[in-house]
Amino acid sequence: MRRRRLPFSQLRAFEAAARHRSFKVAAEELAVTPAAISHQVRELEAWLGVALFERRTRRVVPTEAAATLYPVLRQGFDAFAEALAQLRERTETASVTLSCTPAFASQWLLPRLTDFHAAHPDIDLRIHASEATLDLSRGACLAIRYGMGPYPEYEAVELAAERIALVASPSLALSGVEDLQGVRSIEFDWYCPSLGLPTWASWCRTAGCTPSALGPRLAFTDESHAIQAAIAGQGVALLGLTLVQDELARGVLAVPFGPSLPGLRYHLLRSPETQGNATLDRVAGWLREAFAAAASPEGGETLREARDVRRCRP
Repeated sequence: MRRRRLPFSQLRAFEAAARHRSFKVAAEELAVTPAAISHQVRELEAWLGVALFERRTRRVVPTEAAATLYPVLRQGFDAFAEALAQLRERTETASVTLSCTPAFASQWLLPRLTDFHAAHPDIDLRIHASEATLDLSRGACLAIRYGMGPYPEYEAVELAAERIALVASPSLALSGVEDLQGVRSIEFDWYCPSLGLPTWASWCRTAGCTPSALGPRLAFTDESHAIQAAIAGQGVALLGLTLVQDELARGVLAVPFGPSLPGLRYHLLRSPETQGNATLDRVAGWLREAFAAAASPEGGETLREARDVRRCRP
């Protein structure tokens, strides 16, 4: 059979669908619609003259023909990817894409980029700041993820465990829960509500008071905006201390009283396929060192202060 007649786009769609056993997940990987995946698979089935999937409710089951075809395609596409990656490493300048949330990029990463460029002037760093996850199997990519894990598809290194506390501008001169009625309680939308992160209700339960002790709400869709509002003295916010450790050190924010609550954990992720990539190793090493350096004695005092629970009055 002549290679120019091979249905490459249909084969690619089938390989992704067979690997995930889902047209929907395959469509997300290939940045097309599930209908497009289904159409391409049907074209391949018509071209071959055999059925490749049994269509069932919310899932697809590979047929015997698919089980024969899939391993061959998987090995072929893996070989293509490895060869292309090796060529890119030889011809491209040293570059790394780092995936993280917008709040982490603006609050933690950007203030430290000068140090990174000074330590690694030859590396082109691209920041992918988005709540959407990035496919780390494509190219030289790292990711900072905030969660509990596990991350079975990736190599994961824990960088820090988060604590969440009531944070406010010192200009508000807050000394206890009796002062909260006079200020707004700042909220923002978590990008993944299912993470089960602390809320004002859970903070009040731990502190021994009720949400009625709080003032009116001020809500944002973006965490960075909530942080800036707290700095401006617009109210009090429940914030992860990792993201505001620089503001705490400068004194533009403070933890006036407890309690603090456990948050999730920051992890550094990379694809196992990137083992031996010296550029990624250098960026990953810098991130680990930067997180370690951020755990300064002043930061430790802040965390201890936040964990010193001063009970709210009911």
